[in-house]
Amino acid sequence: MENNSQPTFANGKICYLEIPALDIIQSSKFYQKVFAWKIRKDNDGNISFDDTVGQVSGMWVLDREPAPNPGVLISIMVYSIADTLKLIMQNNGKIVQTPNENAAEITARFLDPAGNLFSLYKDQQSINS
Repeated sequence: MENNSQPTFANGKICYLEIPALDIIQSSKFYQKVFAWKIRKDNDGNISFDDTVGQVSGMWVLDREPAPNPGVLISIMVYSIADTLKLIMQNNGKIVQTPNENAAEITARFLDPAGNLFSLYKDQQSINS
């Protein structure tokens, strides 16, 4: 994906996430270290993020319970599932589903430090690593 200075605007595009946190500083550091998300403060002093390609932004919120069970499952694209799993464990995350390396689309699931369930995604044909 190309890193644009502005997100693509289109009807129906997912653009913003609010992620429950127990400690916003801890959560922001986790996503910055594991996924290289850009961390920033908005005009009200809230800690927010932009993904690595500037297409999705959001913030962490304290007024909601973490979501440890599958409902809506958000997948984060990575170059290397194995490297990312190591970073997750080194930064207080927990692996809950290891990848099937023989699948055409490799996925794994993890809990962030607050206990939110996310998926990692690597398409073997489009991402070489």
